[in-house]
Amino acid sequence: MDFLKKLFGGGTEGSGQKAKDRLRIVLIHDRTDISPQLLDSLRDEIVQVLTKYMDIDTQKIEIDLDRDEKAVALVANIPVLRIKRGSIEMQ
Repeated sequence: MDFLKKLFGGGTEGSGQKAKDRLRIVLIHDRTDISPQLLDSLRDEIVQVLTKYMDIDTQKIEIDLDRDEKAVALVANIPVLRIKRGSIEMQ
């Protein structure tokens, strides 16, 4: 599920899924005090950097922020399709 792409980049999912995605973003914001715009920028920059080195499945990216009493952790699930290694490519 690529909720950030669908939420910020548009998508073809139904209104129920859009509402769930928006609620998830609101909950993340409440837990971490990070704006949706900052999360969108963060996602875009992560994708931009990673695509220099590998092909990734942008439709299945999941990015979340987890918080405990002492810290906030960025948790990302980014499917890698292929590593770019000059002329040698791994699949």
